[in-house]
Amino acid sequence: MITGQSFDTMKELRLNAFMSEYRRQYELRSAMDSLSFDERLDMLLEAERLCRENRKHQRLTKAADLRDKNASLKNIDYDPVRKLDRAHIARLSGCEWIHKKRNLFITGKCGTGKTFLSSAFGSAAVQLGFSVLCIKSTKLINELKMAANVGSLPKLIASLKKPSLLIIDDFGLGPIDVQRCGDLYDIVDDRQDTGSILITAQLPVSEWHAVFEDATYADAILDRIVHKSERVEIHGPSRRRKEYTEPETTGAMYPTNEGERNETS
Repeated sequence: MITGQSFDTMKELRLNAFMSEYRRQYELRSAMDSLSFDERLDMLLEAERLCRENRKHQRLTKAADLRDKNASLKNIDYDPVRKLDRAHIARLSGCEWIHKKRNLFITGKCGTGKTFLSSAFGSAAVQLGFSVLCIKSTKLINELKMAANVGSLPKLIASLKKPSLLIIDDFGLGPIDVQRCGDLYDIVDDRQDTGSILITAQLPVSEWHAVFEDATYADAILDRIVHKSERVEIHGPSRRRKEYTEPETTGAMYPTNEGERNETS
């Protein structure tokens, strides 16, 4: 039996899963005696590794704050009306674009499923160990304003630089004033070599320039993100409309409540 001092050492080193696995093995010692020392050690180490991996995943998932917590790339609806390229989605699913610090733009009319798809990519990134942060564009603008008022703007901008993937949802719902143009420029400029940005928008990319009240900042921001971007455009009617029904062949069900907050797949 392992000594009390060894258990204290495990606690000090925070080897909680290792310690639990040892207790389990000790309770089954009549069977475990048939295994070699190396086999039992491998089981102990694997228990600790899996525990730490799960904790990291939980931490990343909580920090990501994805708008659709249940979104997954495996549940994308490829109804022909949406004109989604399966091969393109498959290539993006490996998140190599995040490794390469490239950006991803998802555009389409209101209700077509942009939020679902952005959350699905965010979830895939978390599964691969990337840090992710999702925020609505209107909330981002408000937080920048409040931070500027209380003198914490540099801290906020620094925090937005950290995640491997920054998701800005519903971009372009209203004009961005000159002060916030400058803030967004700082965010984009700081992230050029540190991470990727995923943007969802109803407006096509060609119309984003008009969202910024300062044309010089607009040029600088778009120049930094557009030329190193991947694009996904979703077609079709709003998936919130009551008259939209899913083809019977898939058996899938979709919300029909006009007031639903998130877009569906």
